Amino acid sequence: MHELWKWVNSGMASWHQGKLFIEHAVSVSHDSLHVIFGVIVLLAVALLLRRPISSCRPWLWALVLALWNEVVDLWIERWPDPGQQYGEGAKDLLLTMFLPTLLMLAARWRPALFAAGRRK
Repeated sequence: MHELWKWVNSGMASWHQGKLFIEHAVSVSHDSLHVIFGVIVLLAVALLLRRPISSCRPWLWALVLALWNEVVDLWIERWPDPGQQYGEGAKDLLLTMFLPTLLMLAARWRPALFAAGRRK
């Protein structure tokens, strides 16, 4: 059991270090990366599952991955003020899921927005 715990902890640390690498390798803000990756994950999962973005499944997978990401942040990082850390995590989750949620709802309620244009 101890080995499993070490493996999980090591995996979380590696995930966190990979995120830090990406954040510092590109000149895009931390918050913008959450917005960008939320949309990328939604679209990639929809493609992999062969589901439309109006389906709940790609959105749920994006939510699960966003939650996992925040769990890792809470596990690895230790801020002096837990309120600030939880607030930052909530903000990250909202930023990550805002556009995927908007796209899913728009595709459900206004599918014509996503229809191919007609030529005249």
